[in-house]
This record gives sequence, C-alpha cells and structure tokens, in this order.
Amino acid sequence: MTREKALALRALIEKAAISLTDEDALSGMELFPLWAAETLYVAGERVRFGGRLYKAVQTHVSQADWTPALTPALWTEVAPPGEIPVWKQPTGAQDAYDIGDRVHYPDAAGPVYESLIDGNTWAPDVYGWKEVVLDDGN
Repeated sequence: MTREKALALRALIEKAAISLTDEDALSGMELFPLWAAETLYVAGERVRFGGRLYKAVQTHVSQADWTPALTPALWTEVAPPGEIPVWKQPTGAQDAYDIGDRVHYPDAAGPVYESLIDGNTWAPDVYGWKEVVLDDGN
C-alpha cells in the first residue's frame, strides 16, 4: 500500500468515525485526529488531546492557547460511561448541567451531587443540587 493510499484510507476512517456514539468513540479514540492550533472545528467534532477525547461545544478556529483542557466554553471532555466527573464552573448555556447530571464536589473525593434543574450553573453547595448516595448500581 502506498503512503497516499494509506492517507486516503485514514481520511475515510475519520469521516466514518463521526457517526460513532461517544461510548464507541472512547473505545476507538485513535480514530479521531489530534487537536491542533489554527484549525477550524465544527460543533460536535471530536479530537484527542492529552490522552482524552473532547467534543467541540461550538464552531471555532483554534488557537495555541485555547486547548481543549483549558477552554470549557469551546470543548467538553467525553467522559466514559458511568464516570462521574468533578464539578466545573460552567461558562454558559453550552456547558451548564441538566437534570440528572451527576458530579463530585468539591473534588474527586467529595460526595456526589445530582442536578435538580436544567441549565444549572450554580455550585452544588449553592443551589439546584441534591447529594446522592450511590449503591453498587449507581
């Protein structure tokens, strides 16, 4: 196989990967391109960065200092199913928490809280959350 053919096949694979669910995408992260600066990303597009998979929240042209890990207004991490993330302050409607979303607060060792409202931008100790006790079934 020539290098040109391999590159063409890679482009087809990346195009097909768009239709994967987030869960399937996590099991095949290598199908997604590495994040790069000065690149147009469309809302919903997924990339790899720092060993994690991220989804673009809004369409934008990336900049070197707008990495996925540092810009929650532009990117959200695709979390493995069943993983409960640590609460992060939402920057707007695009990353606000919805009813049923669960988070650890104030850190990974903290208790788990569940959002009682859609569009929740408050911290769990302020408003709109209830502490939940997890059993083996979550």
